[in-house]
Amino acid sequence: VGDMSGDVFGNGMLLSEHIRLVAAFDHRHIFIDPTPDAATSYAERRRLFDLPRSSWADYDKDLLSPGGGIHPRSAKSIPINAHVRAALGIEPGVTKMTPAELMQTILKAPVDLLWNGGIGTYIKSSAESNADVGDKANDAIRVNGEDLRAKVVGEGGNLGATQLGRIEFARGGGRINTDAIDNSAGVDTSDHEVNIKILLNGLVRDGDMTVKQRNKLLAEMTDEIGRLVLRNNYAQNVALANATSQSPSLLHAHQRFMRRLGRDGDLDRGLEFLPNDRQIRELLNAGKGLSQPELAVLIAYTKITAARELIRTSLPDDPHLQKLLHAYFPEQLREQFPEAVDGHALRREIITTVLVNDTVNSGGSTFLHRLREETGASIEEIVRAQFAAREIFGLGQVWDAVEALDNEVAADVQTRIRLHSRRLVERGSRWLLGNRPQPLEIAETIDFFKTGVEQVWAELPKMLRGADLEWYQSILDELTEAGVPGELAQRVAGFSSAFPALDIVAIAERTGKDPLAVAEVYYDLADRLGITQLMDRIIELPRADRWQSMARASIREDLYAAHAALTADVLAVGNGTSTPEERFGAWEEKNAAILTRSRSTLEEIQGSDAFDLANLSVAMRTMRTLLRTHA
Repeated sequence: VGDMSGDVFGNGMLLSEHIRLVAAFDHRHIFIDPTPDAATSYAERRRLFDLPRSSWADYDKDLLSPGGGIHPRSAKSIPINAHVRAALGIEPGVTKMTPAELMQTILKAPVDLLWNGGIGTYIKSSAESNADVGDKANDAIRVNGEDLRAKVVGEGGNLGATQLGRIEFARGGGRINTDAIDNSAGVDTSDHEVNIKILLNGLVRDGDMTVKQRNKLLAEMTDEIGRLVLRNNYAQNVALANATSQSPSLLHAHQRFMRRLGRDGDLDRGLEFLPNDRQIRELLNAGKGLSQPELAVLIAYTKITAARELIRTSLPDDPHLQKLLHAYFPEQLREQFPEAVDGHALRREIITTVLVNDTVNSGGSTFLHRLREETGASIEEIVRAQFAAREIFGLGQVWDAVEALDNEVAADVQTRIRLHSRRLVERGSRWLLGNRPQPLEIAETIDFFKTGVEQVWAELPKMLRGADLEWYQSILDELTEAGVPGELAQRVAGFSSAFPALDIVAIAERTGKDPLAVAEVYYDLADRLGITQLMDRIIELPRADRWQSMARASIREDLYAAHAALTADVLAVGNGTSTPEERFGAWEEKNAAILTRSRSTLEEIQGSDAFDLANLSVAMRTMRTLLRTHA
């Protein structure tokens, strides 16, 4: 169902030949087509769209499905037949309605999509009055978010719903963003247009192009600009799907982030209808998180504040990030005028915008905030680390492969893969922040790690043992069953075991050994010393506040560091031996007494009924005693 005549509505209804438009209204007419034929109605809408100054009255009524009609809004009452009752979910026995009642019913129809393509606020929350909304013209037809029966609301116009109306609809299970997200492609198109004109006008001014050539080139690039812009809009929707699925578990982090934004004077929660601390307590008690429209607002604030901070740093001048500038422009410009792209007057702003979009869309709205809390690093350092981690672990290729599965596997399976990969990149970012000199040299870091990480990853299942192998196999089975192709499923199943490849490559470099030889010992130790089980326990620790989060993170980093050091140790002792078993045997012999004591402590801890910071700290201490610091 839809609202409005005019461009936004008309264009929107021609974007797919499969739309079955059941009902629509604008300021003059109410249109109803209870069981529309997609092809016939598409052709007729196209005819109307191409007709100057057309209205619904021009629609060929012979093409309407049984029971359909086009009614003037000025009518006293409109007859309601069985076909209309079925299409709009109207109770039996209703035979007529006023135009206002019928439009309310259209807004509440049980359809896939309610598309707002016009001016006016049609949805509010049950807690708001019509006076609160401030759109008097539509008081008679406005409905509450909780009464909508559509699965999705799309806002082509602005302010189609109040923010509280959106939240109410979303809390009831509906899918809705905000008008700013749904409209972002329009704003993005204008940005591209301005930035391309700046580039081309410079060429015209310097005599490298005529005005006529400029205009021809602009027209030729229309489709590609459309594609670039829609990719960005798609990425924001993916980010919001990820955010929604993780929302309850990240509520504490959202709360801390909102408090920080408030303290810095960047956010007024009341003004943006974001929950206050009392409302957050209620959500926590109910096991709920922020809704999709609230997350949409938060993601916008994340991007605005991160961009403001990054533009002041030297990061937009990093030569490795020039490729982001080129990716922003259509191919013709990149190929014909690379120097003009490189010298663009707003290149720093464009690079910053693209970088922030990529970082936040892939990492989530609290990623930068959480890592700043945990590590004390600056936003610039975190963005550098995350960019390098994304490249090292090939996140872009994984997400492209997931996108290719649209409508082939269930959307929640796609979200799960994206979240698996996001976790890998987040761990990689933390590791790079903690183990490499800051600020990172992006290109050097990628060169140093990428090949070795790929080498280890390619051999993964062969080297895994015990719990690691079981985990790998369980993810692989789950994804394969869900219809994910073999190659991608294998890559994703290896995510949690691929993260230590950073440590493995670093040890290989330091000791002059082959990364695969280091990897063999590393994964062998994970199984023999029960490190994997210990890590699982650490991951289960609560992170209700900042300090719990930091304690959990630091104990996890400690275990990874101990595991890496033990690997180097075993390799050093077992020089001249060939298999991981022989190497471990030699090391075990050397450390027999200490190993016996440690093993019994670790086994006791593994047998605990509950795991908390206390017994896991002791476990960590025990792991550290295994390191030959005494030798």
